[in-house]
Amino acid sequence: MLAHMFKDKDAWGNKQDPRGAFLIDRSPEYFEPILNYLRHGQLIVNDGINLLGVLEEARFFGIDSLIEHLEIAIKNSQPAEDHSPISRKEFVRFLLATPTKSELRCQGLNFSGADLSRLDLRYINFKMANLSRCNLAHANLCCANLERADLSGSVLDCANLQGVKMLCSNAEGASLKGCNFEDPSGLKANLEGANLKGVDMEGSQMTGINLRVATLKNAKLKNCNLRGATLAGTDLENCDLSGCDLQEANLRGSNVKGAIFEEMLTPLHMSQSVR
Repeated sequence: MLAHMFKDKDAWGNKQDPRGAFLIDRSPEYFEPILNYLRHGQLIVNDGINLLGVLEEARFFGIDSLIEHLEIAIKNSQPAEDHSPISRKEFVRFLLATPTKSELRCQGLNFSGADLSRLDLRYINFKMANLSRCNLAHANLCCANLERADLSGSVLDCANLQGVKMLCSNAEGASLKGCNFEDPSGLKANLEGANLKGVDMEGSQMTGINLRVATLKNAKLKNCNLRGATLAGTDLENCDLSGCDLQEANLRGSNVKGAIFEEMLTPLHMSQSVR
């Protein structure tokens, strides 16, 4: 750009001052590091000078090699992203500052290991959030969105999960004893495709729950109410289903290899397609 400016001096017209200097309407503060770079090939920027301003000048003058240096310098000067988990105190402060009628969006946030027990978390969007090893016991998660969330190793004992959305979530090894998935209004909890390997859901109320193609291998479902549940294509291998109410449950195409059905509250009627 500089070479082009001075190749045809007539293009400048009357933009020379009495001493013959040419006027370039750019910031001298940002141009100084560029001038030094043109002199000795080193990028030297004094404290207090914004690198973004110098970068824009380098782009204006078309100095490609300097642009690359500045982009690296700017990237290295940025503070490291904070991926540390959100604590209970921080989240409670966040909840209190949010109007009750506002939609609370927590997609992809990291709550790993946090104590969120007994909190009112109704209707909150936790889609793809990291809730692994969290304490959510007695929490109210009614109609919360936990789609593709990581709940592995978490404790949700006695939580209210009415109408919860847990499609394709990962709750492997979690404890959900005594949870309530049953919504009196008829809104059914949706856990379709969820990974529930080894979960303990003993004594949970799950009338009409959707567990289609979910993985419940080695899960403990003793004394659960699964009346009218959708278990089509579900992996129930080695599950403890003793004492469960499975009346009107759809088990078509499910894998019940090694599952325990003793002491069921109602007779189990499975189609021939059950494996």
